[in-house]
Amino acid sequence: MKIGLLQVGKVADELLDKYEEFPPFFETLFAEVAPALTFHRYNILRGEKPGLPEECDGWLISGSARGVYDDDPWIAETRDFLLKIRAAGRPLVGVCFGHQLMAEAFGGAAGLSDKGWGCGVHEYEVHHRPSWMADAPGRIALHAMHRDQVTALPEDATVLASNPFCEIAMVAYGDPDHPDAVSIQPHPEFERPFAEDLVALRTGDGKIPADRGEAALRTYGDTVHNRDFALWLVRYFQLRIQGKAAA
Repeated sequence: MKIGLLQVGKVADELLDKYEEFPPFFETLFAEVAPALTFHRYNILRGEKPGLPEECDGWLISGSARGVYDDDPWIAETRDFLLKIRAAGRPLVGVCFGHQLMAEAFGGAAGLSDKGWGCGVHEYEVHHRPSWMADAPGRIALHAMHRDQVTALPEDATVLASNPFCEIAMVAYGDPDHPDAVSIQPHPEFERPFAEDLVALRTGDGKIPADRGEAALRTYGDTVHNRDFALWLVRYFQLRIQGKAAA
């Protein structure tokens, strides 16, 4: 199973000495639960554009420092490609910026939130358990790092998880048991050292208010459900790919 990774972000310049420009977080996340799964990266920021949705079995779009409201040409081009992926029946997963861009592409909206920065380990209440995540607990914890949020969804979308800070944290598009696409606001691919360094950096340079950043830093060490989320996404990809093969 080959997953096309639409890479639309990069590591902050200040952290490049410690981390790669785009660390293999997604590859590492899935390696333990699905070693046969492979990734093909498309570095969108460098002009590496996919041709057709059929190039890969499934697709994943990453986070980014940009907002869906920015006028970078690649944002509109990527939004159009997300529509092509869905129309082609290929499974699609979005994370953070990807979550927001999918909402916009499919008829919802996203933008800068007046709630400010969400950072640190956040807990989310699970509202629905489709077949591919039937074993999900009542609450899940993941690394958050965002200031933008999805603010509206089309009628065919179902909110799977939320919390008071982020009311649209995880979404399934179409039938939740066999969705066309799945997206999530927090970062299941983040590992603690990187998440902690990023919050410390952004707190230190004043982008994240000091009190919020310091509170976030105290959450590191709390249990996160990264591996569980990877398992759910593998099941989702398999469900969609096997269903398409049988059709």
